[in-house]
Amino acid sequence: MNAEQFKALVKETKIGKRLPDAIYLHKTALVEAPSEIAKFIPIVANALKVDANEWDIVKLFKSDFKLSLLSYPEFFSDPYPALKQSVTVDLSKLAHRVTNYENHENPPILHRKETMLCANHPNYNDYQQVTEQAEQLRFYENPRMIGFKNGWRKEINKKGYDLVDGNLIKLEETTHPQVKENKIDRHKTALVRHDLSAPMKTLVKHGFLNGDYTVFDYGCGRGDDLRELEAHGIDALGWDPVYNPEADKVTSNIVNVGFVINVIEDRAERIHVLQDAWLLTESVLVVSAMLGNESIVSQFQPYKDGVITSRNTFQKYFTQSELKAFIESALDEAATAIAPGIFYIFKSKELEQHFLQNRHKRAYKWQHITAPDPVNENQARILFAQNEKLFESFWICCLSLGRCPANDEFEQSDKIKEVVGSNKKALQLVLKWYNEEELALAEQMRKEDILLYFALAQFEKRKPYTQQPEDLKRDIKAFFDNYKVVQNQATELLYEIANVELINQLCLDANNTLPASKLDYEKGLPHALTLHKDFIPQLPLVLRVYIGAALQMFGYLDDIQLVKIHIKSGKVTLLGFEGFDTTPLPQLKERVKIKMAEQDVDFFDYIIEEKRTLLLDKIKYIDETFDDYKKQKAFNKRLLKELELTEMKQLNKIQIESLLNPKALSLKGYRFYHSNKK
Repeated sequence: MNAEQFKALVKETKIGKRLPDAIYLHKTALVEAPSEIAKFIPIVANALKVDANEWDIVKLFKSDFKLSLLSYPEFFSDPYPALKQSVTVDLSKLAHRVTNYENHENPPILHRKETMLCANHPNYNDYQQVTEQAEQLRFYENPRMIGFKNGWRKEINKKGYDLVDGNLIKLEETTHPQVKENKIDRHKTALVRHDLSAPMKTLVKHGFLNGDYTVFDYGCGRGDDLRELEAHGIDALGWDPVYNPEADKVTSNIVNVGFVINVIEDRAERIHVLQDAWLLTESVLVVSAMLGNESIVSQFQPYKDGVITSRNTFQKYFTQSELKAFIESALDEAATAIAPGIFYIFKSKELEQHFLQNRHKRAYKWQHITAPDPVNENQARILFAQNEKLFESFWICCLSLGRCPANDEFEQSDKIKEVVGSNKKALQLVLKWYNEEELALAEQMRKEDILLYFALAQFEKRKPYTQQPEDLKRDIKAFFDNYKVVQNQATELLYEIANVELINQLCLDANNTLPASKLDYEKGLPHALTLHKDFIPQLPLVLRVYIGAALQMFGYLDDIQLVKIHIKSGKVTLLGFEGFDTTPLPQLKERVKIKMAEQDVDFFDYIIEEKRTLLLDKIKYIDETFDDYKKQKAFNKRLLKELELTEMKQLNKIQIESLLNPKALSLKGYRFYHSNKK
């Protein structure tokens, strides 16, 4: 059975509890499922040596070639049975993951059991009455809260009831103890902040906090992030073992585990926290932790695999590669680097593909409208004139895609159909008025972006073609004919970043064609090309892949301005400066060296401002598109003259002042002042 057959059979399955992403049915109900499904599930269970007594419910995924065998030992004895074990099988990867909840303090539970049984099952009517009672008492009003044992009990308690031996009892009639979360004494690690935390800021940047997603902050500390999110109208909840232990851990689109695992001294507990958070995640899990090197660790008292700080708290300082490996081993899922110490793990694979595909996607900017060529088709000319705004919007859409849009890719396709018949006919028409070379360039840009995406996708676990987003499938068909072609070209492209001669030549070419860059030499030979991050999209495709491969381990370049490509060593250095856009002499505050061959990242921070190296030749990395270009150009010319240098050297603020003081000169912004003048 292949993925398409499986999806078709799941679609044909009429029995079971139907959710947006899956169907749940009891194994006794397989008799009413399609026969191929009914035969296939036991085959999978036997292949994984999952005994028939070890699973009761099968979960059939609608969009993925996956199923889960779920064990609810008390299915027939408890109105709301708890999950004991889950065996999730990814049939596309021929892999499976076992999750045990037997000793879990807050396991998932079942509702509406009758929907998973055949209508003629002897218990069907009894379970239906249980569901009707819960509905009458309005226990299902908040579906986010009822999927786990503690949340379910809390919702029942709010309505004046409690569960005793599976039966609903009025709360005043029972002295049944409340369920309490275990407390962990790590309260000193919770910081007070007055702005969003770094992980939350990344969610803002990438559009995840636009109100479309629910958020759960796992280990929310004092709740600073939650208050800010709630102020913006975002559906956000949180739990913390110290400051909010009575709150429930609820399923949400986005779950944030922000700087939590680094304060846990037990490795097994760290893994449990990640797995627990993953169970609550519907779309994307955000994991962040403290990064540090030997110089930081050596300042504190060693303890287990971390240190005891001066505040008597535990800290596990990770390296970037170590954190990525830890997350992936704990969850058996690919972790995407977003920033130093911050990773996204996508449960929604479609969302993951869209996110990664757009990570390196460039937008073609329409430069101009050419003058209409004389045509004989008077009717076409009149038609265009009557609908000029419509065709202009259509053309912009074509440029954004690099091809003719499908009907659902252009919001006015119905209007196009009325006017000219189809999108293809509309493209033929607008090419008489607009520049066909612009479309060809947009197509080339889109093809390169797709190749870049698939080349870098080979570093991670990616979905097969059948599970790629529909717009990407259309791109593949339009630009490469089939999936195999684009995969082969992407693989060849990835191999090319190891070709030192090619990288050398491309760096030489790029230094001549980029708006601004600097080529460093060592012993008379090209050593490295340094450029501003804004110019990365203008690099040859192989160099974009070279940088992209390095950034797989780092994330986005939010606080970085310059990128250095080391030609021979397979390294990329990232340089972050204080005041790059506002001062003529930016201070180097962060240097990151990414070693691709070793799959490792070294971080270097420059804390003492006076000793930070100044960027004396900023002018070499910017062009007219930067606001201060003209001022910077004049400043650098004067600076070389006053320092009596033929080329810029590495100097810090103290050294600059010592060179200017004998001339009674001082600097303020982009201007020089004589110290004896007011």
